[in-house]
Amino acid sequence: MESENQMTTLSSPLIHEISGEDGLFKVDIERNKQKRAEKSQVFEEVRKQLWLAGPLMFVNLLNYCLQVISVMFVGHQGGLALSGASMATSFASVTGFSLLVGMSSALDTLCGQSYGAKQHHMLGIHMQRAMLVLMTVSIPIAIVWAKTGSILILLGQDPEISAEAGQYAQFLIPCLFAHGLLQCLNRFLQTQNIVFPMMFSSGVTTLLHILTCYIMVFKSGLGSRGAALANAISYWVNVLILSLYVKFSPSCAKTWPGFLKEALHGIPTFLRLAIPSAVMVCLEMWSFEMMVLLSGLLPNPKLQTSVLSICLNTASVVWMIPFGLSGAVSTRVSNELGAGHPRTARLAVCVVLVMAITEGIVVGTVLILIRNIWGKAYSSEIEVVKYVATMIPILAISHFLDGLQCVLSGTARGCGWQKIGAFVNLGSYYLVGIPSAVILAFVLHIGGKGLWVGIICALLVQVLSLLIITIRTDWEQEVERAKDRVYDSTIIEGIVS
Repeated sequence: MESENQMTTLSSPLIHEISGEDGLFKVDIERNKQKRAEKSQVFEEVRKQLWLAGPLMFVNLLNYCLQVISVMFVGHQGGLALSGASMATSFASVTGFSLLVGMSSALDTLCGQSYGAKQHHMLGIHMQRAMLVLMTVSIPIAIVWAKTGSILILLGQDPEISAEAGQYAQFLIPCLFAHGLLQCLNRFLQTQNIVFPMMFSSGVTTLLHILTCYIMVFKSGLGSRGAALANAISYWVNVLILSLYVKFSPSCAKTWPGFLKEALHGIPTFLRLAIPSAVMVCLEMWSFEMMVLLSGLLPNPKLQTSVLSICLNTASVVWMIPFGLSGAVSTRVSNELGAGHPRTARLAVCVVLVMAITEGIVVGTVLILIRNIWGKAYSSEIEVVKYVATMIPILAISHFLDGLQCVLSGTARGCGWQKIGAFVNLGSYYLVGIPSAVILAFVLHIGGKGLWVGIICALLVQVLSLLIITIRTDWEQEVERAKDRVYDSTIIEGIVS
């Protein structure tokens, strides 16, 4: 018996130790499985966002190219025609296009969350409602565009250039209505993760636009006005292609129920998001246009305006990359909140921030490396080329910050924070950015660099504000808000029907 007891006491610790090791081994296995699952989830999120962002970058770039191509053709009509077309394009962007882009971005929230919640029929209703509102808003804008020449003269612009700009703007009016419809169609498809048809449509339209511009400018006898009309034709072609896709594609069978009278109701609900969305976008876009106007008040205004225009053009082109990421994260966040997945929505934000930081560093580095030759693409004047070279490092910093604010603004649209975003942009650009730019440029006499550093100050405040809001977000609560928003829209349609 004693020997048996001794054997038991000797063997018991060994048995406990072995079982303990087995438990630890199982825990390690579970941890490894969890880590692999998390890595897999991250890689899947990266794949989904790149799948969305890549085509969206091309869509935005191709749509931007329409205006650029038109102005290039107008440039062959002489200096006056080019000045008039450039001024009219800028005026149209400030008074019309930016407003329509902003209002349509309410669909990022409404369509995205409805799609995630599988309320597919609501996407078509939201889009029709947005189209109705945007077409109505376009009417007073068209009246303003018809009087562009007189307005510019009242603002103290050169009478000859103002008259030319007025004629160009009048021929842009048909483009205004097509632009509004196109924005709605793009948001409708984007929130369903249908982006390749948009890329195809934009590509076809851009190729046709070159031929259309040639015919309208050089063969029709319209001259520079033909370029404006070519813009309108190209936008309407794009709208037609996407409308046919929505109508006949099986991908949109659930989300396009046809034209419904329910779209006439619930307009105040749409406006509660659309108006802050428009304010959010317009405040930012107008501040950049204001920088160009302020540059004309600096010593040697011709040089300052030329260099700042080159920098703005460069910034606009490279901005298409983070803008694509912004559209991707907006779609991903709105879809996941609508589906009731707070952790996945949070993961989407974390992933896109890492991607934006990486993109900002890479693009900024490339810009700095080519700073001494980039100005030669725009001008043969040595003074301009050297000035551009000194501005590029500042431009690289602003692009890095602009990329971060872009994806954070996309997150805001996906969550429905447009009202918060409007206040952030108001404070960032008009309480910090523009006053800083004026002080640096005109009081401290830093010139064009001062104006751009003022923009950097605005971007820094904007990024920090949006980042703090995003970090402090309760994603569970955002899911509940998304459910309430989708449920309220569905209830309204149910009562109407």
